Amino acid sequence: MRTINQFFSKIREINQRYSKPKVEMSRGVKFSLAVLRIYLFLLVVLMIYKFITVMNVL
Repeated sequence: MRTINQFFSKIREINQRYSKPKVEMSRGVKFSLAVLRIYLFLLVVLMIYKFITVMNVL
């Protein structure tokens, strides 16, 4: 049990350490990442839509 607690405490410590990014990003990089995020969201929505339409045909 002690090993499991140590494992989870180490994970919490790592998550705390890297919770805030230290890399500075330019406005262009932020814009590109936002566009990619929107693109990925639209792809997921499209896949869900396709799944629903295929399931309705069956």
